[in-house]
Amino acid sequence: MRNASHDLDALRRLLGLRERKPTASASAPARPAAVDRTLPGQEIAPGLWRIEAFLPQPIPAAPLSLAFARRPDDAVAPRDLLFFDTETTGLAGGTGTRAFMIGAADWHVDAAGREGLRVRQLLMATMAAETAMLREFAGWLGPATVLSSYNGRCYDAPLLKTRFRLARLAEPLGALDHVDLLFPTRRRYRGHWENCRLATIERHLLRIVREDDLPGSEAPAAWLTWLRGGSARSLHRVAAHNHQDVVTLALLFRRLVEAEAEERTALRLQEAGMSESDPPISFSE
Repeated sequence: MRNASHDLDALRRLLGLRERKPTASASAPARPAAVDRTLPGQEIAPGLWRIEAFLPQPIPAAPLSLAFARRPDDAVAPRDLLFFDTETTGLAGGTGTRAFMIGAADWHVDAAGREGLRVRQLLMATMAAETAMLREFAGWLGPATVLSSYNGRCYDAPLLKTRFRLARLAEPLGALDHVDLLFPTRRRYRGHWENCRLATIERHLLRIVREDDLPGSEAPAAWLTWLRGGSARSLHRVAAHNHQDVVTLALLFRRLVEAEAEERTALRLQEAGMSESDPPISFSE
């Protein structure tokens, strides 16, 4: 019987069927968890992802005055506005800086006839996707497009113009009107709060509080982590941050238009009240 059992064990070893019982070892390293590499949105070209959202809301019925931007004789059709913002590989600028994400929002009527704010974002998952991203973004622009940003005239627009030129593509931004909201916001609200950063304006003026927001300064590290094989989790947070930025631009634009209109109305009423209260002029013979 002992020989038969011994022979059976030998046969099992030979066939690789020997029964093994799992043993836990305190010294054995834990198996690393799987890295989530799932990017937000849909891939529309090799290495280029597009993220879309639609926020139902009424489109302003009348042209929006640009008096708040010291252009009292100008107005813009709401559907011509394109609010945009970029996430870049660094804040220093120069030819080495790239925009790895471009976000844009515009008032739009969808296929079902609903009015709302359309948010579109482009995300480069590889360096080689930059040309495709620039071409896609250029397709969102038309001759009547009016760009709107927050410090985009000094940073985002020049950066994109440089990237178009380096990619040997026609540069479409220079011919377009551009309403930068940073400067009128500073003129109106400087001294009200600690600074005029967009997050500060959101919190105090628009009553928007972001939750689990990834600061823009951490966006470059999130993208580089992805390129080096890391998790896409932080890139999802970058996309959420960029989404809120362009939505905030649309809200801020309308608020500045309203604030300027309210101020001008109050000034007219004040002037009218003063003229009505003036004593009558008497003419002596």
